[in-house]
Amino acid sequence: MTILGFRVPMMASLLVWCVVWEAVGQSGALFLIPPLSDVLTAMVALVQTGTWQAAALTTLHSFVLGMFFAITAGTLLGVLMGRFPAVDNLLGIWVNIFVSAPLSALVPVLMILFGMGETTVVVTVFLFAVWIIVLDARAGIQGVPPSLVEMGRSYGASAFTLYARIILPAALPEILAGIRLGLVRGVKGVVIGQLLVSIIGYGELFELYSRNFDMTNFWALTLILFAAAMLLSALVEALEKRVDYYAGVR
Repeated sequence: MTILGFRVPMMASLLVWCVVWEAVGQSGALFLIPPLSDVLTAMVALVQTGTWQAAALTTLHSFVLGMFFAITAGTLLGVLMGRFPAVDNLLGIWVNIFVSAPLSALVPVLMILFGMGETTVVVTVFLFAVWIIVLDARAGIQGVPPSLVEMGRSYGASAFTLYARIILPAALPEILAGIRLGLVRGVKGVVIGQLLVSIIGYGELFELYSRNFDMTNFWALTLILFAAAMLLSALVEALEKRVDYYAGVR
């Protein structure tokens, strides 16, 4: 970003909003927004408590399980849709419906089907994340040049070798992009699931702080969650850049 001929880092906009947040908090105009300095102090104190650590472990367990199933099923389904037009025609409309649907409305239904425990939270994470992974994997598979596939077949590659050495590596940038977006949606899914279905983990803490109007800890917990989502996204994005040469070849 360039302003008046000077290059301004993108982080500068974040610093501006931090200053605005601190000013509004210090003014006391909105009791729901405490000063950012108090929130940051509360973050440091919060992560040292056993309550937060137990909630984080519970949330992480549900998130990892849900994302494992979402990545596995989403990649497999995306490959099938990308390679076989019949599967794409059969499932494509449903995938697009679930991508655009308000999945939060389905959480009470999941509660009836799977009960009030962690299973419902895992299924919620799965439903929030899997569809975008399917679409990106499908797009990556469909973008593989037919000449690469024909070359593999001409050299006598088996079906397993064709997928493992040619098709999946060529589609890897798009698959990773879908996983990156799915991780962010999965973070939203685990919090919604814990908050609406079974008040455990982060959902329990959000409920506790909002009910007691403890906005300092509420915003501290929110910032920790945002930071975790951004870190996960950045890690996958860094991995994407390491395999960009596949996309460059295409």
